[in-house]
Amino acid sequence: MDGPLFVGRKEIDAKFSPEAQIALHQGDSLEFSKTLPNNSISLVITSPPYNLGKDYEDRASIEQYLQEQAILIRQLHRVLRADGSICWQVGNYVEDGEIYPLDILYYDIFKKIGFKLRNRIIWRFGHGLHASKRFSGRYETILWFTKSDSYVFNLDSIRVPSKYPGKRHYKGEKRGLPSGNPLGKNPSDVWEVMAQDWEAGIWDIPNVKSNHPEKTEHPCQYPIELVERCVLALTNEQDWVFDPYAGVGTSLLGSIMHNRRAMGCDKEQNYVDIAYQRINNYFDGKLGYRKLGTPVFQPTGKEKVAQVPREWSNLPYPNAMQTPLLEDKSEYDT
Repeated sequence: MDGPLFVGRKEIDAKFSPEAQIALHQGDSLEFSKTLPNNSISLVITSPPYNLGKDYEDRASIEQYLQEQAILIRQLHRVLRADGSICWQVGNYVEDGEIYPLDILYYDIFKKIGFKLRNRIIWRFGHGLHASKRFSGRYETILWFTKSDSYVFNLDSIRVPSKYPGKRHYKGEKRGLPSGNPLGKNPSDVWEVMAQDWEAGIWDIPNVKSNHPEKTEHPCQYPIELVERCVLALTNEQDWVFDPYAGVGTSLLGSIMHNRRAMGCDKEQNYVDIAYQRINNYFDGKLGYRKLGTPVFQPTGKEKVAQVPREWSNLPYPNAMQTPLLEDKSEYDT
């Protein structure tokens, strides 16, 4: 470490250079990736378009979609350092009501290119759209691949408090001595925000909807906190982090906050403009965001929106009557 990278507002370059600290490019992800030097990036973290036909993506067959992604992933393998990682956050592709789990479909692509899967991380969020013909989706996955068997993994940066820190060895040379690590334990591959929740093995991080402080006009925005966890574990200070589908700059923000160089690309000028503004807002102390480790709101049952509506009191759904109802996101999305 050579000290802090960011003191005051920093210049945002439109292309990569070894001297840059932040780079944000408007254009095609594949073409931009081709301009990056070999073995230059420590972490690629992104959430690619899901081929769902949203305003910012063209719908294609699932086969064509995966073939196009494979071309980009080969470029990402080239630019990654030997000790680098890639975190590929995806949900489901839906066609005619049928679910195609993208993480499973992506696995063969990464494996054939030479990546090695280290974890399949589950990100659970408590709120979202309600399905009517299947169970409502409440999780997505992060595929963590490494380029080699020698990779950065800063376990101490992401340790969590042990459930039983007073547990001791009961036999052997260490009999009677504490058996855990004084810094905490290694979290599972499914994480949650609060210490007591890590035991359940879920990353329970609210998704960015409605009144979430990070919300912009991007329809598929993920939270900064999700990026921070990966950045802390898989990079060192001043390393380069790259998001080829940068959207409104969430990955760049999660990197800058922890003294990493940050680079992103997006084809939508509007999102790039928002990303520029969010980065400048961060340096000016004006960025709204949910800080790492903020507890997930739990209703007490006394809130108005947690009460069963009077109109439903006579409906024959006993299970529904036992479950608090959350209708106003302002009550919990903080």
